[in-house]
Amino acid sequence: MATSLPPKDLVVFEPVKRSQCAECRQVPLDRLVLDDGAPRCLDCADLGHLVYLPRGDTALTRRAREGSSLSAVVVRFSKRRGRYERQGVLVEEVALARAEADCLADSEARARRRARDAVRRAAEDVRFTAAFTAEIRRLFPGCPPERAHAVASHASVRGSGRVGRSAAGRALDEGAVTAAVRASVRHDDTAYDALLMAGVPRYEARARVAATIEAVLAAWRGPG
Repeated sequence: MATSLPPKDLVVFEPVKRSQCAECRQVPLDRLVLDDGAPRCLDCADLGHLVYLPRGDTALTRRAREGSSLSAVVVRFSKRRGRYERQGVLVEEVALARAEADCLADSEARARRRARDAVRRAAEDVRFTAAFTAEIRRLFPGCPPERAHAVASHASVRGSGRVGRSAAGRALDEGAVTAAVRASVRHDDTAYDALLMAGVPRYEARARVAATIEAVLAAWRGPG
């Protein structure tokens, strides 16, 4: 059960399959530690006194871990993503209580900071979408302005994982910008989505609509 976590982290697993402690024979195990490849319950691994803090509150997690002399990261394997993902942490109860008190004490200040950050990010997104739109219009002067803006807005949504948020997209790389436009044409100007819904394999559906996409792109590359 290898993970990408730093070596300094103690790792506790939430098993996908039914597991038994190799030492006390307890079964099933909600969480376990691998000791020389053998599963052990938290009590046998000397972690049973720790309390669980689920992920979600970054400040609380950071403070609880900093204040805990012993802590562990809890992970679970995601079949869909094919990797281990953090579920939370195990920390000392006194450290968690202290972290909760600290977070409560400065919650108002952190809320104001989050609000300021949200405003800043929104302004950055507006500027980036405008720049992405301008690059689409430069590469495809025949593309209607409202369509160029729609493509840029869709491609550059923060946290979406779309091409506009990739390193190439943020650099306004020509290939990335063209890929965003091509994707928009594929979905909005061809029968591609209908083909997928009809059960046509993706590679075959793409082949069927390729000529239509290239025709639209060629037209948009012409004089506006």
